[in-house]
Amino acid sequence: MKKTVLLIALTLFTITGFSQKKKSTAKTKTETGVLAKTDNLTAEKVKNEVHVYVTADGKKELLFSKPVDAKNTLSEVKITGFKAKETPMYYISWTEKGTTKTDLKTEDATVIVSEIWDVATKTQMIGNVQSTTHIVEKVFLDKLKNASETQERMRREGFEFTLLPTGDFILKDKKSETKYTYNPTDKKFVAATAAAAPKKKK
Repeated sequence: MKKTVLLIALTLFTITGFSQKKKSTAKTKTETGVLAKTDNLTAEKVKNEVHVYVTADGKKELLFSKPVDAKNTLSEVKITGFKAKETPMYYISWTEKGTTKTDLKTEDATVIVSEIWDVATKTQMIGNVQSTTHIVEKVFLDKLKNASETQERMRREGFEFTLLPTGDFILKDKKSETKYTYNPTDKKFVAATAAAAPKKKK
């Protein structure tokens, strides 16, 4: 009888221990995950940060990390290799989306992060953040708040980033558009052309 009770107790202890171990493993997978991989570069989600690692000679080193708002959804993570004046570069980008709501206002924000890195020298060539927020707001038309209307508007911050097939890139906002090209002598991107952004036809 004592042997039977001991065997049952041992079995329950083993099952409980296995369940706890399995739960812990699942939690680790949620906090950490590979988002994109190209050549010897890997982008991973580590808790509330994006980490980009470079692997060389069997060693994995952190190239850079960026915080991500815990409330935002992370998507479209890309690592693209290209050449700028025959110099190997990597374009790393991702999109963050989030919604903020109150009784009177809803804001849907989209943030696009764009980075260019010279991995050989572990040098950031450019870092750009562009955000677009769609705002829907209930606005009262009188002091007594008897009448109201719904208003929509867009708020844009930062520059729109475009990587060209030549290895050059363009930064554009409402007022201007600037093309940047790589200067191998100075080992940096410099402004090649600047022009006023074309006006939209009404």
